Amino acid sequence: MKKPEVEQKMRDRELLREFREHIVKQVPYSPNPKELYSAATLYKGFDWRHPETYEYCFDNRVYNHFLAHGKRADMEWEALARALHDYCITNHMYKLLGEYDEKKVVGVMGGHALLRTDSMYRKIVYISKVLAENGCLMVSGGGPGAMEATHLGAWLAGRTLKDVNEALGILTASPCFKDEGWLESAFRVIEEYPCGPFRSLGIPTFLYGHEPSCPFATHIAKYFQNSIREDEILTIAKGGLVFTPGSAGTMQEIFQDAVQNHYLSFGYASPMVFVGVDFWTNEMPVYPMLQGLMKSGRYKNLILSISDEEHEVVEHILDFCKS
Repeated sequence: MKKPEVEQKMRDRELLREFREHIVKQVPYSPNPKELYSAATLYKGFDWRHPETYEYCFDNRVYNHFLAHGKRADMEWEALARALHDYCITNHMYKLLGEYDEKKVVGVMGGHALLRTDSMYRKIVYISKVLAENGCLMVSGGGPGAMEATHLGAWLAGRTLKDVNEALGILTASPCFKDEGWLESAFRVIEEYPCGPFRSLGIPTFLYGHEPSCPFATHIAKYFQNSIREDEILTIAKGGLVFTPGSAGTMQEIFQDAVQNHYLSFGYASPMVFVGVDFWTNEMPVYPMLQGLMKSGRYKNLILSISDEEHEVVEHILDFCKS
């Protein structure tokens, strides 16, 4: 390499170093995180025995900064810091995914408002627990409700039904994420029932930072850009998606997934498993609609199933994983 080219590369590196140092001084997060987040890193500074300390934890400080500088970023350096951060998070996430057979990555979609006391919450815990015990990496949007149930199930994988019931008993004292003690009760379960060898991946976003990120997810890929986060969840869950009752967000995810399967965007279609026969056929009649679209030929390649029984949902997913 010629001397002018070497000198130019050195100048470019110095400019990049100065640029990174400038950004780091402006934001309360690393634009170049070295690994995925965890409950320990996101909630650093929070002591669950002293709930008032939440105000000072890393996750809340970043969220407040995010709001202060606008959801679309009011400064170039802020936009660049967020973009670099999300790029690094994606790279770390795919390193984790590389440790799994892609057909063993399974997502659960559903409402954030699902109460811990709801029977559907318990069903999701069971489904996720059994799938994790069968080698699946469970994935969700990393928030409360159905998402939390997903990670709780993976967290308790390998444990007895007695342990599960006791953990649920602790959590049901604060059923909704808006209730006092919701986050504290989760950390109490974490302390009393330490995580085993099973992992799960939560993919939340600072856009919905008012909803606490689920601390039961062992690996957390938290994004600033929600559109990237939503697409990633649907893209990586090549072992199938389990759809539990939800509202507008869940509807959007159903049809986004249907499009990917229709076009075989990633080489093959994955199962779309619906939990809650009455909900998906009457209250939100998406399932018969998809069946009709399949019959008419407007949608192709969809692998559809519906059930109220946890063991049937697990069987549908595992049968595909083994194919």
